[in-house]
Amino acid sequence: MTDDDVLQTVGPRLRALRTEHGSTLGEIATATGISVSTLSRLEAGGRRPTLELLLPLARVYGVALDDLVDSPAPADPRVHGRPIEREDGMTMVPLTRQAGGLQAHKMLLPARWRVGETDQKTHEGYEWLYVLSGRIRLLLGPRDFVLTAGEVVEFDTRVPHTFSNPFPEPAEGLVLFGPQGERMHVRARPA
Repeated sequence: MTDDDVLQTVGPRLRALRTEHGSTLGEIATATGISVSTLSRLEAGGRRPTLELLLPLARVYGVALDDLVDSPAPADPRVHGRPIEREDGMTMVPLTRQAGGLQAHKMLLPARWRVGETDQKTHEGYEWLYVLSGRIRLLLGPRDFVLTAGEVVEFDTRVPHTFSNPFPEPAEGLVLFGPQGERMHVRARPA
């Protein structure tokens, strides 16, 4: 793979990271000091990434600079995702290494994570969550769900939503983030 090939993968990786973080271009621009138009061109591949642009982006997304510019080793199909410790206490473990498209993560929610959280957000795409252990609360518009181990939920992320774990034990889930139009057939029971 040539250097130009590697640099072409940076834009989709940046877009995937921003989507994963649930941030807008404006929010990332404010956090990094990089203009919205420059960020948009970087994500679309219309601007060549430079160290001056990538360093603040790596810091905001909480990833190593290598994660933005390295190409995966094709000989080893195993995914060696580094856990991403978010500021709010949740840990996300990447289970896919391709930038863009469908992304899989293991989500680790500490006990009593975001107790009382009711601030719902929206973004483009679909989300799918399978609860591995513990309980996870999902506010989806006006509906309130408590998902337990073995349950699955799928929803259009343009519907206001938020997750929390107000319970005394930690919770784990597998989550898929997909672009607009990606769907899986699953169910959820109201709390």
